[in-house]
Amino acid sequence: MTARLLAHGLGGSSDLPIPLTYALIGAAWALTFTFAVVALAWRTPRFDDATPGRALPQWVTTIVDASLTRWVLALAALAFTVWFAMAALFGPQTSDNPLPGVFYVLLWVGVVALSLLLGPVWRAVSPVRAVHRLLGGRSFGGTYPAALGYWPAAFGLFAFVWLELASPDPGSLSAIRIWLLVYLAVTLAGTLWCGTRWCADADPFEVYSVVASRLSPMRRNADGRIAIGNPFDHLLSLPVRPGVVVVLSVLLGSTAFDSFSATPRWRSLVDELTDSAAGASMMRTAGLLVFAAVVAGTFCAAARATGGVDAQRRRELPGLLAHSLVPIVIGYIFAHYLTYLVERGQQTIIRLADPLGRGWNLLGLSDAEVSYALSMHPAVLATLKVAFVVAGHIAGVVAAHDRALALLPKDHQITGQLAMMLVMVFYTFTGLYLLFGG
Repeated sequence: MTARLLAHGLGGSSDLPIPLTYALIGAAWALTFTFAVVALAWRTPRFDDATPGRALPQWVTTIVDASLTRWVLALAALAFTVWFAMAALFGPQTSDNPLPGVFYVLLWVGVVALSLLLGPVWRAVSPVRAVHRLLGGRSFGGTYPAALGYWPAAFGLFAFVWLELASPDPGSLSAIRIWLLVYLAVTLAGTLWCGTRWCADADPFEVYSVVASRLSPMRRNADGRIAIGNPFDHLLSLPVRPGVVVVLSVLLGSTAFDSFSATPRWRSLVDELTDSAAGASMMRTAGLLVFAAVVAGTFCAAARATGGVDAQRRRELPGLLAHSLVPIVIGYIFAHYLTYLVERGQQTIIRLADPLGRGWNLLGLSDAEVSYALSMHPAVLATLKVAFVVAGHIAGVVAAHDRALALLPKDHQITGQLAMMLVMVFYTFTGLYLLFGG
């Protein structure tokens, strides 16, 4: 099994109900028209993370916050971890092992989907948090350095996408096991030393979950009640910490590189310039770094390209506008991995029901078959891909415009956004071209 087989859903440019060129032009015009409308009709900020949502019944919050609920979730997380470890270590050492599916599907894509629906679920199901809870919730060292911010999480996320997209053998069971063991060791050590602040800022999966959850309608009001509110209000609650732009750039850049690395031209170039697996891995690593750096560089340059602000504010603008990248990241994730999540996800769950490959039927899934409904309708799937990308960018434009109205001087509120608008169009055009051109 290879990560390349796992990583892409079906559906290409030939499956679009309209030519790809028309889709690219239409998407660019959709963004431009959106910006023109909001620039003319949207003159004051409308989003505020302090705006309360509609509170759900009190019993919902009571149940969610109950100590029993937290313990049940912690123990369930540990039980799943043990079950998963049994499959990873003692299951069939072939493509039938559920390890790659859990790692690349349920963990990488499933957590995003659940966080988008329910909030930052990794906080509740993290096995490291569960172990820390069992140990009494104490830390044995100092405090987490604020200057580190999200940088450890950014490195962890890059390590994940490197394994998937640039390592010599992404589907290797041994490689995935080593990655997970290092992740657990580092995260547990950091949590025992610094407390759960390490989980909140340095755990790549928790930060990933938090990023996705900021587009969720589920939130908490100031009084702690669970509520349903405007996702654009919730977006503003994304913590602005050192490394936040790098985290989002790794997520967006790696998704773009995933498409680019599937193109025949790139594959031919890698074959021509390298003659070993290590050389090919180094070249893919360089490509992955370039894509993440391009996203970070263009976004930071566009955010700072405004007048009327002092040097300190100019340095702060990329972080203060970083939340506008979240809808784009989510849009690309679902555009790339929807089929992957739905179809490979089913296959993974079926395999987990028989972790050792001995014919067990503990979940009653031995006779279950994977439904390939999305793959059977490639035109629908291709249309959904375009819709996810365009919707994510439109939401990003709206979020960036509203925030710019609050941050930029009145005389520069429109002109100060033009560079960001051009960058958004560039992201959309390039993303769709890579998504379907590959």
